[in-house]
Formats: sequence, structure tokens, C-alpha cells
Amino acid sequence: MPMNTVQIREERAEDHAAVFDLHLRAFGHHGKVVAPLTEALRRDDPEAFALVAEDADTIVGHVMFSRSLLDAPRRLVQVQVLSPLAVLPEWQRRGIGSALVRRGLEAMDQRGVPLVFLEGDPAYYRRFGFTAGGELGFRRPSLRIPEAAFQVVRLSACEPWMTGTLVYAATFWEHDCVGLRDPNA
Repeated sequence: MPMNTVQIREERAEDHAAVFDLHLRAFGHHGKVVAPLTEALRRDDPEAFALVAEDADTIVGHVMFSRSLLDAPRRLVQVQVLSPLAVLPEWQRRGIGSALVRRGLEAMDQRGVPLVFLEGDPAYYRRFGFTAGGELGFRRPSLRIPEAAFQVVRLSACEPWMTGTLVYAATFWEHDCVGLRDPNA
């Protein structure tokens, strides 16, 4: 299953069921949270941007960018959140996730999005230009998000005054998909 047979394209309505199943498989037990979150983000943000990786009519990867806000001192700024990103387990470690993220960031930049935020592994996302948000003057929307995991990439439309607190779209809160819950609390 070489990467050169995989096509990256925008998600279509007929992909939704396959994307739901992909998230169930890729995230294991946590897929029961991520798959419905993806559907809710589509519903609540009709302009959400998503890409799929497809091989021989099989969806093997997915990434979504949806709207949130940055509470900056000057004004609210529309930004995007990269979440979720998933690749079928048997297709991982082939560059599919990287291709999805790169293509998605290019699209966000072309659309004039100034900032993209995410919660994720710094070792993975650093290769795409993501940096710990706190180091650049951004505040996490929840203290449950580990500081290192709260990351941002500045795109061409970013201006120096664009700092402040990320305000997640309500959908993330409604699905309890912000930060890590303490199982001992």
C-alpha cells in the first residue's frame, strides 16, 4: 500500500459514513467521542474544511479545520482549529497524516486564516510549523490542556497584535473534547 496511490481531496457528503468509521477505528475507544464530534462540527460549522485521503475508493485518512475565535485585545479574530486528524491504523506511518495537514494548512493560508490552533503531540506537529501557544502569547481555553499540547501556527494573514485567549466553538465543549479529564477527580 504505497503512499503514491493515495489521493488527497476535499471531503464530500458521500464520505461522511466512511469518515465516521475511520475515526472509530483510528481512535480506538476514544473514537466513540471523536466520530460524533466530527459530525457535530460539520453540522455546527457549515464552512468547516475537511480533506480525505483516498486509495482505490477507500477513505484512509481525514483532517478537519473548523472555526473558533481568538479573544484578542483589539477585537475577536476568527481562527481555525485543526481537529480531528486520523489515519486508519494499517495506513499509518506512510506520510498520509502529514500530507493531510500540509494540504490543509495551505488551504487555510489561501483563505486568509491568520492562525490555526490544535491540541496534540509537539514532536509530531512541530514539522508543520506549530509552536507551543503559550510561548507566543496565546492562552489556552482550558487549564486541562497541557501547555506543550496547546499549539498554534501563524499563517500569512497573522498580524502582531493577534494574541490572546483561544475560545473554542461550543461544539468542542458540548462533546467534552477540550483537554484531558482527570480520571481520579
